[in-house]
Amino acid sequence: MDPDLSALDAFLDERGYDGYLVHADSEDSTQYYLSGFDAPDPFVTLYDGEVRLLFHRSLEFGRAKRESRGVTVERSIDYGYGEYAEEFGAHEAQYRVLADFLAEYGVDSVAVPPRFPLHVADGIREREVAVTADREDAVGAIRATKTAEEIEHVREAQRANEAAMHAAEDLIANADVRDGTLYRDGEPLTSEAVKTEIEVTLLRHGCALDETIVACGADAADPHERGSGPLAANEPIIVDIFPQNKASKYHADMTRTFCKGEPDDTVREWYDLTEEAYRAALDAVEPGVEGEAVHDAACDVYEEAGLPTLRSDEGAETGFIHSTGHGVGLDVHEGPRIGPGVDVLEPGHVITIEPGLYDPDVGGVRIEDLVVVTEDGYENLTDYRVELEV
Repeated sequence: MDPDLSALDAFLDERGYDGYLVHADSEDSTQYYLSGFDAPDPFVTLYDGEVRLLFHRSLEFGRAKRESRGVTVERSIDYGYGEYAEEFGAHEAQYRVLADFLAEYGVDSVAVPPRFPLHVADGIREREVAVTADREDAVGAIRATKTAEEIEHVREAQRANEAAMHAAEDLIANADVRDGTLYRDGEPLTSEAVKTEIEVTLLRHGCALDETIVACGADAADPHERGSGPLAANEPIIVDIFPQNKASKYHADMTRTFCKGEPDDTVREWYDLTEEAYRAALDAVEPGVEGEAVHDAACDVYEEAGLPTLRSDEGAETGFIHSTGHGVGLDVHEGPRIGPGVDVLEPGHVITIEPGLYDPDVGGVRIEDLVVVTEDGYENLTDYRVELEV
């Protein structure tokens, strides 16, 4: 897939920059998106209307010529790195090589991503290259609108995600209950055991993840608490899975809340309200709508029921204490924001809808689907039932 970088051309022209410069490994989504190359060590990508790569080490050189979208692929040794290192030392040599590389293509000024290495910026500034941080994250804004191919990558990751969620639900649903604790094969069923089953299932479907959330009881009252220890009966268990497809590098994201046993009246009420908020937010999704309006739809449901939200109380520590969603793609959290702000939904945006309620005295509930904005509304990429009791 070759991305449409016409918006980046326009950004460079409008701001008067000669190019866009990235110095990172391919775990950096901007680097991977521009270069089309997967490498574990940092390398340089210059976009000046064309994609140009520079490698400090020769290890990836041959593969980059075959696999990357670089029109030119070069090495530091092509710019006299050895002589520079002997005279000035290794660090200064890298800066001089990079400055010479930019000069080769007539680049005197560059915009760089917000997390560009400061030492590299300072090093080439000393060689009279103007470096300006792109605080607006122009490439991130381009990445937010997915092509049909990218949407298929997300869809594939989501199918794996659903298989992993089924595996997690089955463990919880089939557990025995003893003294208020879930048991499996005579041993307490733990958050860690469910996470292991999730990870193994994802690996079988070509996906992986560094961490996932299986949080029960008071743990579930913290939206990003990963969860640990034995799982309890009659309490909500939040399962939030956000894998990355190992081949495409695109993510998926979904959450379900399960309860094995009898949830109390408050948990039932909270779940029903969260399902109502989730459906209200989905109904608000269409092109041209601000993400804040989708967030407002969820907040309206909670506030009408007398529950706090960050919209009604920016210092709230219980209730609905996060935004309604976010973009998903090469990063699991990217634009657009489905919350306060001015991000406008456009066809091709892939976003989550994930309202929830949290209180240590009750636990937490959250429901999350992954959808793509279309020309006339949205398509839900999530095919998984919404039900509390298992």
